[in-house]
Amino acid sequence: MSVLVGLIVMLGMLVIVPSGLRLADAPDLDRIRRLWLVFAVPGAVALWLPRGPLATVLALGYGLGAVLLALHAPARIVRRPGPLLSWRTAPAEIALLTALSAPAVSAVALVAERSGRPLFGFGLGILALTVPHFHFAGFAAALVAGLVGRVVDSAAGRFAALSVPLGTLLVLTGYFIGDWAELAGAVVLTAGMWTVALLTWRTVRPAARDRTTGLLLAASAAVLAATMALALSWALGEATGLPHPTLTWMAATHGVGNALGFALCSVLAWQRLNPRSAHEETREGTHEGRTA
Repeated sequence: MSVLVGLIVMLGMLVIVPSGLRLADAPDLDRIRRLWLVFAVPGAVALWLPRGPLATVLALGYGLGAVLLALHAPARIVRRPGPLLSWRTAPAEIALLTALSAPAVSAVALVAERSGRPLFGFGLGILALTVPHFHFAGFAAALVAGLVGRVVDSAAGRFAALSVPLGTLLVLTGYFIGDWAELAGAVVLTAGMWTVALLTWRTVRPAARDRTTGLLLAASAAVLAATMALALSWALGEATGLPHPTLTWMAATHGVGNALGFALCSVLAWQRLNPRSAHEETREGTHEGRTA
């Protein structure tokens, strides 16, 4: 695993996922969020070790946390069937369920890659890139699309929220059945994320209470528009044979842009917008102060 990919994955594991869980407005996720670093730190260490038994065991530790997180998805369906029955709230809820499940896909790829064994016919290079893909195009994209869908109560907001689960599923299916299915997923995902960027710029950003939050939202929207254009061009080239960026170039542009410009800026901005998140940070800081 290259240094660049490793750093991007570490950002996803150690920052984006736990910070994103704080934004989900779901008290049932509080315990796994507080324990997340117990699983994520071994996974992050595994990235920098040679492939072998030790790296595999540490990656399995991260996999355990990812599976526990994914199990919250069916539990939410059982405990809270109401939102899934409402056409207005279902898209945002489905996006959240997708976000909860995405790190488990990354973890499976990580365990296989760290053990040095191809999986489902995919080589170690593709598995290494799958790990960041489902942290950012899976978890972060679905989470942010769901947040936008909650705030923007319109057909566009619902489309944005639903397009990420659908696009991610098509991309994952394309891994197994061919480049054209992956291209279809890229088209759906790009359309959805462009909608997220547009709604963020036109609706969410103007409602920001301060300049910093507005700048973070503006940066996330602008970067997202550019990085998804790169993703679409790569998928089109893979399916048709037209010239397109290499995977190395995509990691350095699309990957870094999505990680820093979109995911990190979005999480920071939504934390500033989310009253529950701010309240939790204050409450936890007070508790830690009393404990000390």
